[in-house]
Amino acid sequence: MASKKILEMKKQQVKEMSAKLTEAGSLVLADYRGLTVEEDTELRSKMRAEGIDYKVVKNNIVKHAIQGTALESLGEFLVGPTSIAVSDDEVAPAKVMFKFAKDLNAFELKAGAVDGKVIDLAGIEQLAKLPSREQLIAKMLGSMNSPITGLVTVLNANIKGLAVALNAIIEKKQTESA
Repeated sequence: MASKKILEMKKQQVKEMSAKLTEAGSLVLADYRGLTVEEDTELRSKMRAEGIDYKVVKNNIVKHAIQGTALESLGEFLVGPTSIAVSDDEVAPAKVMFKFAKDLNAFELKAGAVDGKVIDLAGIEQLAKLPSREQLIAKMLGSMNSPITGLVTVLNANIKGLAVALNAIIEKKQTESA
């Protein structure tokens, strides 16, 4: 039987994990078996660079943490060694982990969740293939800027046409008076 101190420590871990998972924008579960130390170090460094919290977790801690939440159906994927990537960004964990799983056969994605809704591997792939936030903003700004640019071009053409017409009239008057 576990001592009270260990039991309290595990309860605290469950509480912290529950808060982290329910507040997360997204999370992805993976089986990390077969990764070398170098590959794991590379993955962790990519995760840190994207602001993603990545760690190996105990399945029982996560199962208790998701009990009674919208994420409870993730429990079926908590078999074997499990690592979890959690972020406020809805797309970042899927992008990094999908690319890593694609490059390395030893790294297998299990499932994920976005805004409290559980997604399967196909959902993770769809998220991973979305353009980045910056690209989406650039596209939106470009489409918003396009009509304004067209208006400026039309106005400039009218002014240029007026200038050319006035210049032609001046030249005609000068040739007539000479």
